[in-house]
Formats: sequence, C-alpha cells, structure tokens
Amino acid sequence: MRPWLVLAHRWLGLVTAAFLLLAGLTGALLAFNHEIDAALNPQWMRVPISQAAPLDPLRVRDQLLRAYPQAELPWLPLQVKPGQAQRFWLMPRPGVAHLEVDEVFVDPWSGRILGARHWGHFDQGWRAGLMPFVYRLHDSLALGDWGKLALGIVALLWTLDCFVGAWLTLPPRGARRLARWGPAWTLRWRGAGWHKRLFDAHRAGGLWPWALLLVLAWSSVGFNLDPVYSPVMRTLFEHQPEPARSRGLPVLDWAQALPIARARAAEAAQARGFTILQEVELSRRPEAPVYQLRLQTERDLNQRRGATRLFIDAHDGRLVGLYLPRGAAAGDTVSTWLVNLHLGSLWGWPYQVLVLLMGLAVAGLSASGVWLWWRKRGARRRAARIDG
Repeated sequence: MRPWLVLAHRWLGLVTAAFLLLAGLTGALLAFNHEIDAALNPQWMRVPISQAAPLDPLRVRDQLLRAYPQAELPWLPLQVKPGQAQRFWLMPRPGVAHLEVDEVFVDPWSGRILGARHWGHFDQGWRAGLMPFVYRLHDSLALGDWGKLALGIVALLWTLDCFVGAWLTLPPRGARRLARWGPAWTLRWRGAGWHKRLFDAHRAGGLWPWALLLVLAWSSVGFNLDPVYSPVMRTLFEHQPEPARSRGLPVLDWAQALPIARARAAEAAQARGFTILQEVELSRRPEAPVYQLRLQTERDLNQRRGATRLFIDAHDGRLVGLYLPRGAAAGDTVSTWLVNLHLGSLWGWPYQVLVLLMGLAVAGLSASGVWLWWRKRGARRRAARIDG
C-alpha cells in the first residue's frame, strides 16, 4: 500500500503545486488585507475621528443614488468604525452594461464621497488595484467562475493529500511504531547535507501545522466547491434551515424595511437568548423576496464583521429566517470556525500573523516538494544512464 500512497502524494503534490504556491503567497498578503489596502489608499479609507453621531445611512444611500444614477445599491452598510470610511458597493441598473466604478468610500459623519474605484482592476493605478487584485487571484485566479472551480478541485486534492502526506511520515509497521515516529518531527542539522535538511523541513513542516493546514484545505473546498462541501457537511452534521421564501411582490422600501428588521432582530435576540453587539448591513438584491439584516452578536467569531443574519419578508416584514453562526446547529458552528480560521478574523493581530506564516508555509511546502521530486527524478535518470 505504501508505494501507492507515495505515488499518490507525488502526483497530488505536482498537480496542485503551482496553484498552492500562488494561493499561499496571496493568502499571506491577505492576512493583513485591510491594513495594507488602507496604508496604500489612506485618502479613501481613513477619516478624522469624530465625536458626533454618524449620519442616517439611508440619507447617505439616497445621496449616492443621486451621484450614481446608473447604479443600484443592494447593500446598506450600518457599521461605523472610528477613523474608517464606509464602503458602498454598486451594481448596474437593469439595462446598464457596465459601471466605471463599483466601490465608493464615504465619510459616515459628513457624508462626503471620498473616492471610488473599479474593484480588482488597475484603472486608477497600482495602489488602488493591488490588494483587490491579490484577493481576486486568491479567490478565483482572477478568472471568475472557472477559476473558482479550478481552485475548488485543487483544494479537494489538497485535503486528500493532507491525509496521504501525514500517513507517509509514519515509520513502517512494527514494534513501538509511534515512538519511532519522533524523527519525522525533527530536523537533521549536524552532518546532514542540504538535500536531507530540505527533506526534513518538508516533512516536519507539514506535520507541525498539520491541523491548520487541513482547516485551510477543507475550508477552501467550502469557499470554491460547495457541491462537494455542503453534502459532506450535511451528512456529518445538523444545519439550520434555509429562510422561507415568499411569493409576494416586494412592497417595503428601504426606509420601511430597516426599522422593521431592527424590531425583528430585537425580538429574536430576546427569544433565542443572544446579545446584539452592533448592526453590520442591511441588504436586498434586486427582485429578491427578502431583506437580510447582518449583525454582530455574541454568537459570532468574526471580530471584523459579524455573520449573524436575520431575514424578513420583503412583502410584509415577517421574520422568515434566522442564522446564528454558533450554538444553533453543529454543522454551522463547525463551518463558522473553519471560515474564521481561514480568514484570520479572530483573536486579533497575533492570529493574523499566524495566518501570514501559514500562507508562506503552504507556498514553501509546495515549492520544496517540487524541488525534491525534481532532484530525485534527475538522480534516477543519471543512475539509469550509468546502468545502461
């Protein structure tokens, strides 16, 4: 069996190496995505700290709709952070093929539009486009749905290879097998050539952070290959039900929907026993039958942007769904941990640094694996020529 596993590890590693090298390097940068983006574009993302109350978000929304008459605003940000601008995302109205910009930055205290950009592109220079483009590379190779599919397949192969690679580090069967596993976790320095050192670094570098590597691999399947991820998770764990869908035509406008959603959120918090820490966003895509109120609650792990979601019928304001990131269903709790461990959105900057290091580790393991294979392949060819 071991020769087959060696072969599987070799080809799984070779097939996924280039993708994981790119994903690891871009993921390392994205661990501090907002911080880097804000440092490159402070004129858009930073505002003076104010003691005044922020403006009514609906008023800001109306202002933006007048400023960008060809756009729709399906997302209404409600979260205000000291010293930070709010981001509004635009979509083209029906019949409009393209918008010059789709991300607008606004001072939530003055309502002043600070700037806008075409997200993920370099229309306005490298500073504006760098981090969004890095995100596009990491998320989909900047190729849209086809890129996401390719990365999803790679993530699935990577998940399998996590188990194959770990198994191969075990010594051959025999007495005290686990006790003899110790050298696999260490590096040989004295008397070892660089090839042995690199092999040890590759092997131990995959063992020490193995659990987190598996988290990154399987959560990547969740991000990019949901037709595989969801059936597996739903087979293993219970999940919360999807929100009910109304067939009534949406008649509530945004100004009507926001106070109703807030009231339903307060009622749900009291009934389900959780505390609302802050509102994040109200959203409704065109023609969607529900409004979604995104909240940050004590059930969240995400320290940047909560993931508690409440759904109200866009026709009559009835509560039609509630999603709690933790404590409601085991499957959703597991997925919440996987997502936030992948994104580095918990435990502050120390964990962000760890995610950065993990990205570099993924890139290093991929590159070292290919190099070791290439050197071994060259040695086999030289031996074959000598024997021939």
